Amino acid sequence: MRAQDQTPAPDNTKQNKSGGTTADDQKNNQADRETTRKIRKAIIADKSLSTYAHNVKIVTVNGSVVLKGPVRSEEEKAAVEAKAKEVAGGGSVNSELTVAPRH
Repeated sequence: MRAQDQTPAPDNTKQNKSGGTTADDQKNNQADRETTRKIRKAIIADKSLSTYAHNVKIVTVNGSVVLKGPVRSEEEKAAVEAKAKEVAGGGSVNSELTVAPRH
């Protein structure tokens, strides 16, 4: 098998640098950090979600949450969004999640 025929490891760095809100935008605000931590914990706890979903970017700025990155299906996208909304409560959740094609 030639090197160019090998499928690269999942890396969504390029997608996550496509502009908009980034992790650098999240300041050292305790409430925002806690919201992000709780959302991440809820996503990681769901073992039915793919590695893609477990690795989505979560950025919270002044109570508003942004989700970025690829997931494996529309169902997975909905599950991640629901977990974020449940944790964020009254805060807004802006989803920039995309469904990655299967290789």
